[in-house]
Amino acid sequence: MGQKNDAEKLILTRSEDAELLRLATAGSVDDGKSTLIGRLLYEANGLYEDQLASVRQDSGRFKREELDLSLVMDGLKAEREQGITIDVAYRYFSTPKRNFIIADTPGHEQYTRNMATGASTADLAIILIDARHGLLPQSKRHAFIASLLGIRHMVVAVNKMDLVHYSEEIFRKIEKDFTNFSEKLRISDLLYIPISALKGDNVVRRSPNMPWYEGPALLSHLENVHVTSDRNLIDLRLPVQYVLRPNMDFRGYCGRLAGGVIRKGDEILILPSQQRSRVKSLVTYEKEVPYAFTPQSITVTLEDNVDITRGDMLVHPGNLPQIRREIEAILVWMDQKPLQAGRIYWIKHTSQLLKGSVTQLHFKINPEDLGRQKTKDFKLNEIGRVTIQLFRSIFCDEYTKNRETGSFIMIDPVTHATVAAGTLIERGRLPAATKEKKHKTISLHRQEGSIAPKDRERILKQKPATLWLTGLSGSGKSSIAFALEKRLMAEGHLCYVLDGDNVRHGLNKDLGFSPQDRSENIRRVAEVANLFNDAGILVMTAFISPYREDREQAKQIIGEDRFLEIFVDAPVEVCKKRDPKRLYEKAEAGLIPEFTGVNAPYEVPLTSAVHLKTDQEDLNACLQKILDLLRSRGFLKGKD
Repeated sequence: MGQKNDAEKLILTRSEDAELLRLATAGSVDDGKSTLIGRLLYEANGLYEDQLASVRQDSGRFKREELDLSLVMDGLKAEREQGITIDVAYRYFSTPKRNFIIADTPGHEQYTRNMATGASTADLAIILIDARHGLLPQSKRHAFIASLLGIRHMVVAVNKMDLVHYSEEIFRKIEKDFTNFSEKLRISDLLYIPISALKGDNVVRRSPNMPWYEGPALLSHLENVHVTSDRNLIDLRLPVQYVLRPNMDFRGYCGRLAGGVIRKGDEILILPSQQRSRVKSLVTYEKEVPYAFTPQSITVTLEDNVDITRGDMLVHPGNLPQIRREIEAILVWMDQKPLQAGRIYWIKHTSQLLKGSVTQLHFKINPEDLGRQKTKDFKLNEIGRVTIQLFRSIFCDEYTKNRETGSFIMIDPVTHATVAAGTLIERGRLPAATKEKKHKTISLHRQEGSIAPKDRERILKQKPATLWLTGLSGSGKSSIAFALEKRLMAEGHLCYVLDGDNVRHGLNKDLGFSPQDRSENIRRVAEVANLFNDAGILVMTAFISPYREDREQAKQIIGEDRFLEIFVDAPVEVCKKRDPKRLYEKAEAGLIPEFTGVNAPYEVPLTSAVHLKTDQEDLNACLQKILDLLRSRGFLKGKD
């Protein structure tokens, strides 16, 4: 275990050493995106002499009063003549601290598809706002698209502050307006910086013209923003792009890691065949390596001769992606011709190319207020939610968990033009940007009794806790929970088991097994467990609870101080042998469409209070581990 942790630390360290920040600029027309990037390149010595000479020459030819740094990015003739950006322009530069790739995306509404393309691989988005005009609809549109594309880091650069006399009042007004708008977006890191790209204020160095601003200059922030943790190093996803056979003795499977870490000796599950093998070697273009991590390109050889082809996916057993023939997605329509529901399009997803059609248009989204509108079609640059029926299954994840396996493009089968880009969402769930606001209730107030928790602890000789047992069906959750209940009661401790099947016979009998219903099932159970804990009772819950997000929500409801996550771990093959209801067999036959471990994912805990390997440990050993935990943390105060 220690060696594995050391290897993971080394992976993260090497990833940080070679860290590249991909950033995209966006905003309304003439907000100064190209000028800002030109200023960054100029000040950071990222321009060659011939490039700088060309900019000087063109600045004179276009009768610009001073060096027009926007010309560094506006490479197309039409752009230079009109002073606007149409295409997506990319530039590379570096500082002693970091390497950068900048995508300068267009501001015009008709080029929204170009903006989506440029931002699709970005780690950070810079949304420029002209201080004279304030927050405009196109800036909202671009911020919304950046949020949909999973960009977690955003800088709102309020530009042209020199033209409003460096007014703090104007800056704060824009900051407030954007903050109100961004509450509906999924952005974890948001920073506001007042700048003048033309004059260089707060671009590379802090400006003396705005002493009221106490934050970093833009370049300093870009050099230090942490993006390594955004990568998914947990869930192994390796779409096979090519089978390499240079000679009779070598068979390698080539691809770029879309998620996770793969090591020599790892057990591998191949989708869709469900065959298993182990990694024999990992080969890069120059040498054999002991491990590889996203987003590296790698060639994998296996110990067994397995039939694998392009479009297959290598994953770790017990950590499966979703396997779906019907998907729900947020779609950005990019074609002049409106979307035709029922028409067959090509779908490009990871290394798969397959056919599919849109069967339902749920709604389109108004980028100005993020409201939902009913629709019968999607036109150029419109964004909305759809259901797509595929001709065969894909192996995917929700976009928020994996940008590679959670995205796709649609291609016109006649013109071969890319007509749409989509991000996958869980069926029944909505991305944060499209969720409706919950109404505040002002007539409800929590009532507190006169009995303190300490009084109950003294009487019951225990501290309340919820032992949240999570794992695959058949892993042993219920057996452990009820055996623990019996042991604790025999020792004089008040406890109760909330079991998955039992709860669904009463409290949650109205819920199904869609991701939305699973989430609601867990939320209700957590609320009940919280009430039991308030009464001083020890609670054991036995639920698959496959999604980390739902388990985290349960922890927030119950409270971190009394929530103990227990991972009941067993290989799928072992769970199948323990399966008296033949649920796995039915799921593999397609009779149960969303069964965890077969055609729905299980997200293993990143950390757990106890990790029980029930294929290696007997029941008594598992119980002893849990009892030792409860005693060491002071939850049990009675006799041992």
